[in-house]
Amino acid sequence: MAEQVLTDISALRRSPLSHLGEALERGSVQGDRGVRLREIAFTTQVGLRAEPGSAAHSALAAATGVGLPESVGRVAGDAAGTAVLWQGPDEFLVVAPEGSNLADELVEALGSEAGQVVDLSANRTILELSGPSARAVLEKGCPADLHPRSFAVGTAISAVLGPVPVLLWKTDESTYRLLPRASFADYTARWLLDAMSEFASPQID
Repeated sequence: MAEQVLTDISALRRSPLSHLGEALERGSVQGDRGVRLREIAFTTQVGLRAEPGSAAHSALAAATGVGLPESVGRVAGDAAGTAVLWQGPDEFLVVAPEGSNLADELVEALGSEAGQVVDLSANRTILELSGPSARAVLEKGCPADLHPRSFAVGTAISAVLGPVPVLLWKTDESTYRLLPRASFADYTARWLLDAMSEFASPQID
């Protein structure tokens, strides 16, 4: 009988931006005009659908541990743990740390109720843009109003950056997370690096 060889496939994984790791590091800018770009890879991402007020909505809200956001652009939870981003009146995206069993727990919580739980972990990667110049970089190609009075911490919206659709999430006063589809991640990262390059030069009054 042939010997069965089991391989830990997690060691073979490559994130959508693994080939740009050094470029992301080199593109970071220090100082008062600083801005930094990094990939947060392999997060757990789960799409949820449930009608507000339904038994499915209540069950899923409880199972996330942070609830489900109730209005446009809101986020339940936070970037340090589990967060749920509002996508529509009955649609949400759960983002949790790598290795989380939350998808299975949400499926179990939904049971036979009318709703949907879909593991979308391979669908998007996360780019984190941070630093004093982060907002200025985004404003070069994102038409959304990013002023703090309109785009507060704990807000996530569907937006575009250049030609690329992204989810844009403000996690603190100078930090943004962008969630492009994996197939657009390379373009998005290169666009941001180009937009960041200006801030490596001395400011001209």
